[in-house]
Amino acid sequence: MNMAWAGSGHAWEWLAIAGLGVFHGLNPAMGWLFAVALGLHRRSRQAVLLAIPPMALGHALSIGIVAALVATTGMVVDSHLIRIASGALLVAWALYQVRYGHRHRVRVGMTTGFAGLVLWSFLMATAHGAGLMLIPALIPLCGSMAGGSSGTLLISLAAVGLHTLATLLVTAGIALLVYDWLGVGVLRRGWINFDRLWSIGLAGTGVLLIATA
Repeated sequence: MNMAWAGSGHAWEWLAIAGLGVFHGLNPAMGWLFAVALGLHRRSRQAVLLAIPPMALGHALSIGIVAALVATTGMVVDSHLIRIASGALLVAWALYQVRYGHRHRVRVGMTTGFAGLVLWSFLMATAHGAGLMLIPALIPLCGSMAGGSSGTLLISLAAVGLHTLATLLVTAGIALLVYDWLGVGVLRRGWINFDRLWSIGLAGTGVLLIATA
């Protein structure tokens, strides 16, 4: 199997995948705020920690579906068409998020268990189009492989793993920081509209994909 994908020629793609994981971890809507709420509700720091793995799993499943589609369709569809279609989808999803995203929040009760957290995280990541943002990095990575379907699927799996690890570490770090030291009042003192920032990122990436197709 050609291992050229691990070289410096594709360093930016891997950095982008990890960076998006960091951004998702920073976003309260992706998990850490809910983990803190569970900990406060159950009066347990352990509840905060136990909430993180199933959230990471749900997130991984959501982006994994997109990564698998990129890996498989890239073998039978021209890469230029994939870029244009992906770009159009990103822009459309950004417009949808701005117009209707606030109406479709996924709600899970404070008594939910492992399965409920996995489902909640999967739906939140899917609703936010988290996996779509990996497409610009996945296309060149998958295209660089000479190992056929097994090679591209391996690349997709590695990308999902790296992204999920970055998300998990940042989510856990912020959740514990807020629970142990800052408290949820920090959101009132220094709130960032991550949903709007995410929509701008979706649209910008979509336009870039179309322009460079």
